[in-house]
Amino acid sequence: MGSAFPELRVILRQRMSDRTNARAALLLLTALNFLNYIDRNVLFAVQPLIQKEFTLNDAQIGFLTSAFFVCYMVAAPLIAPLADRFQRKWIMAAGAFVWSAATLLTAVTHSYDELLLRHVIVGIGEATFVAISPAFLADLFPENIRGRVMGLFYLATPVGSALGYIVGGSLGHRYGWRAPFMISALPGLLLAFGVLALREPRRGASDHLADSVERGTILGLFHNKAYWTISLGAAMMTFAIGGLQVWMPTFLTRVRHVPLDHANLVFGGMTVVAGTVATLLGGWLGDRLLQRTPAAYQLISAIGMALSIPAIVVAIYFPGRAMYPAIFLGEFFLLLNTAPLNAALVNSVSARIRATALAVNIFTIHLLGDAFSPTLIGYISDKSNLEMGLTSMVVAVALSAAVLIYGMRFAPKISSEQLATSNQQKLSRSLAKY
Repeated sequence: MGSAFPELRVILRQRMSDRTNARAALLLLTALNFLNYIDRNVLFAVQPLIQKEFTLNDAQIGFLTSAFFVCYMVAAPLIAPLADRFQRKWIMAAGAFVWSAATLLTAVTHSYDELLLRHVIVGIGEATFVAISPAFLADLFPENIRGRVMGLFYLATPVGSALGYIVGGSLGHRYGWRAPFMISALPGLLLAFGVLALREPRRGASDHLADSVERGTILGLFHNKAYWTISLGAAMMTFAIGGLQVWMPTFLTRVRHVPLDHANLVFGGMTVVAGTVATLLGGWLGDRLLQRTPAAYQLISAIGMALSIPAIVVAIYFPGRAMYPAIFLGEFFLLLNTAPLNAALVNSVSARIRATALAVNIFTIHLLGDAFSPTLIGYISDKSNLEMGLTSMVVAVALSAAVLIYGMRFAPKISSEQLATSNQQKLSRSLAKY
């Protein structure tokens, strides 16, 4: 017996095209990444309020972030190998469920130890998502546009972080420090269900670089110089950004005597503008220069790090009119490397071990970066002053620039034929839908 609605049957049987699935994945994962960074940075906006309620010193409040990153970086390499063997969308969704549910626990947090436990659980959930999602996206988009793809995905880093400051500063000032943590919980749970609707891409579906022992095996990874120079450069960058995010609102309030809600609003607003432009620009420049040099992503990143040094120095030591422009430029040049450095990272390894390699990278950059930089800066601040504590960021940024310049020689070479093949496949997929 024939169906009364034959057209409806045809529509229901159709699956999303590869192009639609890729775009949906980029949209959903970017949205979750926004919530990830909002939740992570709300704490920094309300630190003085938490310190006042629980009577904490700078080292104790800095330890909250350090504990988060220790659990975050340890969980990533333990969970990510599963993503090289099983469907990744289920693992990413589980991570989003865990951190969103833990965020709801903030409503019943009434001691420093409870807040510390909440941070530990959130770190595990976020590590599960962050270690896997770039590898998932790399299988949907080819090497020569990954700078722009990573630019969109990691746009969540500056903008989500800034929204954390703005939301935290505004709601914390009016309703108490617990209220802002609730903002990202329910949307995170809903978006996790959306991830489950995505179609899992074949591993390596968009790769064109030749595989090798160094790029495609766990043992070879330890000899992959491109991977390790990127990771070490990123670690020093993470040290600086971690210190900036955690302590800048406190610096503006304590040292420059700016009201806390105004400090969060100004710093958050500057982060939105500087981060949006720098992240997208860095990805675009990296993709364009990749046609001329295989080290394009490392080059853009090293230039950004070097240019940020004088701006950071002025921001710390020169009050007055120069301070805010210096903070803006310091953030801009630091965040210019976000997209190209992550694109270089996913290109430095093959799809067979990409999730595991990204997890090892997370462990490395946080172990050497922001797992201890907030505590170190807080410790130096307790012993001397906050300006001296923040000066450690300048040293880290200089080391990052030097390592990335050295690592340019190890960038994997993408030939013109490989780029042409990638472009032809993109065109074929676009025409296939007609």
